[in-house]
Amino acid sequence: MKLSPWRILLKAALLFLLFDLALAGISPRRGCSLSLYNHLVPGRERLPFGEAPDKAYNLSLFDIDAMFASHVLAAPKTEGEYRVLLLGDSSIWGTLLRPEETLAGQLNAMNLHTADGRAVRVYNVGYPTISLTKDTLLLRHALQAQPDLILWFVTLEAFPQDKQLSPPLVAHNPEELKRVREECGLDYDENDPALQSPDFWARTFFGRRRAWADWYRLQVYGVMWGITGIDQFYPESYEAAKLDFEADESFHDLQPGDSLQDSLAFDALDAGFCLANAEGTRMILVNEPILISNGENSDLRYDYFYPRWAYDEYRILLKERSDAEGWEYADFWNLVPMEEF
Repeated sequence: MKLSPWRILLKAALLFLLFDLALAGISPRRGCSLSLYNHLVPGRERLPFGEAPDKAYNLSLFDIDAMFASHVLAAPKTEGEYRVLLLGDSSIWGTLLRPEETLAGQLNAMNLHTADGRAVRVYNVGYPTISLTKDTLLLRHALQAQPDLILWFVTLEAFPQDKQLSPPLVAHNPEELKRVREECGLDYDENDPALQSPDFWARTFFGRRRAWADWYRLQVYGVMWGITGIDQFYPESYEAAKLDFEADESFHDLQPGDSLQDSLAFDALDAGFCLANAEGTRMILVNEPILISNGENSDLRYDYFYPRWAYDEYRILLKERSDAEGWEYADFWNLVPMEEF
């Protein structure tokens, strides 16, 4: 019996429609964890992030599964390995630094070993946006790699409540936020307009075409990354850190005399330690160094981000919280000279 081309097209269209509707039942960030990385091309030394893919062979995407699948951390843990993860913002990821120049790269170059002879391997899971909640999403995924130790680098700018849901990686992963809340009680408003909660049609294959296209591009750029090792654009010049400031002591709409206590997202720290403790993983909280200027109005502000009153109170609050919760905590806030920034 000769089949009509129109009947074939109609059946194909119906099958695609059924497939598309069935896919809507799958989490919109799942299904892109297959990867060429760590197989046909090397794993990346840091999570994918970039705004100039044609120059850096890198891009920013919202699929956390695909991001970690491209990372060298996705490779199986070797026998005799002591696995250390560095979690934090752009200072850990290494903006303007090559992979070997980052903190993770420099620690690996030291060929460290534990007292029992295991080889220390340090992995960079920092990401260039500043938000404790963003860190908890990445931490939850990173724990699947069976780390022995996590160093969580934080700074005051990651704590304000108004910074928690605004990073695109957070805004486009409301399901991941919900999982952290269910497991460890993360406090946030699920109706916050910053969150991009997908409707039914956005969960279909057609609605997820951006996520699939980003996954595909990440694989393609992996070939060039494997050949060149380049994962960001390095400009010939860049703006130096600001040392002179306005006579302004405000911090996120707060003024001297206001309390930071209710404006900081300590619940995100609680959730992060809860996630690590649930896996039996040791974690150390590190208050990272800041620039301490000696320029104009430096008696009012340490640097561009921090008035002295706010940063001083933050350090007191963070130490008190760490002591009360029994967290391992190190404060290196004034460790790095101004000239190094």
